[in-house]
Amino acid sequence: MKARLVPLYLTSPDDPDFVAQVGRLRELLAAEAELLAPLPLGVALPEADAVVFPQLVGDAYRRVPEIRALTLPILVLTSEFGTMAMWDWEIVSYLRTEGVETIAPYSLAGAATVCRALVAKRELSGGKFLVYQDRPGEGGFQPSIFKRFYWWEDECAERMRDVFGLTIVKRSFEELGRRAQELPDDVAREEWERWRERVPLGDVGERATLSALKLYRAVRDDLDAEGGVLAAGINCLNESAFSDTTPCLAWNLLYQERDLIWGCEGDTVSMLTKFVLHRSLRTPVIMSNLYPFLMGQTALKHERIPAFPEVDEPDNYVLAAHCGYLGVVPQPFATDWKLRGKVLAIVDDNATAIDARLPVGDLTLAKLDPTLRTLVVVEGRLTGYAGYPGSDCLNGAVIRVPDGHVLMERLPSHHSLLTVGHDRPGLELLGRVFGLTIERPGA
Repeated sequence: MKARLVPLYLTSPDDPDFVAQVGRLRELLAAEAELLAPLPLGVALPEADAVVFPQLVGDAYRRVPEIRALTLPILVLTSEFGTMAMWDWEIVSYLRTEGVETIAPYSLAGAATVCRALVAKRELSGGKFLVYQDRPGEGGFQPSIFKRFYWWEDECAERMRDVFGLTIVKRSFEELGRRAQELPDDVAREEWERWRERVPLGDVGERATLSALKLYRAVRDDLDAEGGVLAAGINCLNESAFSDTTPCLAWNLLYQERDLIWGCEGDTVSMLTKFVLHRSLRTPVIMSNLYPFLMGQTALKHERIPAFPEVDEPDNYVLAAHCGYLGVVPQPFATDWKLRGKVLAIVDDNATAIDARLPVGDLTLAKLDPTLRTLVVVEGRLTGYAGYPGSDCLNGAVIRVPDGHVLMERLPSHHSLLTVGHDRPGLELLGRVFGLTIERPGA
């Protein structure tokens, strides 16, 4: 899918500079955008994702009411390099003082980010997330923990609909688990023939591998039948008794073949944050549990580890781990990757988990807050990995952040999204597309 942009002109569609710039934008953004037929400012617009000004002139100062009346996002891409021209900085600033917000990228990569974000915004409006759950937090394993999570509240699903136009489709995990287990082994073996050369197994035997592939096949069949699903999640820990496996391998395979976003534990807020970040920035992004060193014994006890790794400033470090390892890391994101046997006691002995690593270096932690209108962002650095035999953290990421106390105050959840690298300009641009406030506590 490409962003649909309507070029607008202030003077004449035959102006040589305007015509040339429209042509350049069609070429420079060919992979991300479709430029529709140019139109004069002030006329009715066709269905599109945004308008774009390929050329700005002094008339803009005198046509503010018409520009303000535009109901679509306004892009300014006036240089031959697919960015805002330096000379239009002043016009853009003037429009802002008059209450007209524009999106004026100063790099071609930024323009591409805007186009991808516009597509993601369109996909979410009327899109669906598929979640398998039955009675989350009411029973199952560790209900005292799981009943506390906001993503299972009706209010959360309603806010997703109101803010993004997104629908949460709920199905029974119990029924899914039964259906997956009833699939013949030959069906799973056929799937394995397609993947065996590309999926490295660690200590996983045949039965566990076939069970993981049966769950993958059952979810894939549901995706085909439902249609239009942008992300899927399962209440795979709290209600793990409904399945003889975990969906980790399924999420890895479905991301690779369908670009499907996944949600551990059915966390729809993480799924939504992940969708916005990955579709817009096209950077590796996963979800993991955060264990700030400041949490002390409450974090250590949960992971069954004796102490945090030794570091220079413990207050400013976080351990990230989920289901025994870093988390569900798709193979294209990983520097090291193996499918292994289960670690957590609350899943079936036949279950599997992914043992993988993201590259050491710059890392960004991010999560939408409960209003779904603010994206909280902390830029940190993945400094290395730590593992504790016999614990629930066999391969966790050690992350340094600017201020651990501020992170504790402002990051919305123990579930956080980890994206590789730092992309402050890209985050600001996607924030403008989605109408999100980008908050950087401690920056």
